[in-house]
Amino acid sequence: MNQPATPPGVLVRVRRDSDLAEAAAGLAVVHVTDGYPVEGVSDPEGWLSPAGMLGAWVAEADGRVVGHVAVGRGGAGEVAVRMWVERSGADPDRVGVLARLFVLPEARGLAAGAALVEAATADARARGMRLVLDVLAKDTAAIRLYRRLGWTELGPAVHEFASGAVDALCFVAPGA
Repeated sequence: MNQPATPPGVLVRVRRDSDLAEAAAGLAVVHVTDGYPVEGVSDPEGWLSPAGMLGAWVAEADGRVVGHVAVGRGGAGEVAVRMWVERSGADPDRVGVLARLFVLPEARGLAAGAALVEAATADARARGMRLVLDVLAKDTAAIRLYRRLGWTELGPAVHEFASGAVDALCFVAPGA
């Protein structure tokens, strides 16, 4: 299988257990600077390893973890999964969810986010799965990234969490 091109100075690889503490520390920085994730993170290591996770990857620059992404099984409660299944007739068991994507502020501009998304998408394709996601409407840089990578907008949604709800958009990855 062809691996997606990795930008110079960035290494994207499967996340190891030893990466989790550094990724969690990075998530805390992103939460403070960007408000992502909206639900806050009292247990960042647990949040980065959700139930149903199929795989996770990190981006490294200069030997440091500077980004993260995960892919999980789509559940019946996932609005993006529901939208894609209704639109395409896809088998819900063949739909995965791209999640937990972030890049540290100092590593933006290195194309680490794109490389992480491409690694996750390539893995999903190898599993015979199509990826979907929901992204908060406020996260305009992420929305631009998904559009630039050829993801198709499925429609608006509401992202609900323990202390509230915010507007979101749902996307599906490009076909094989």
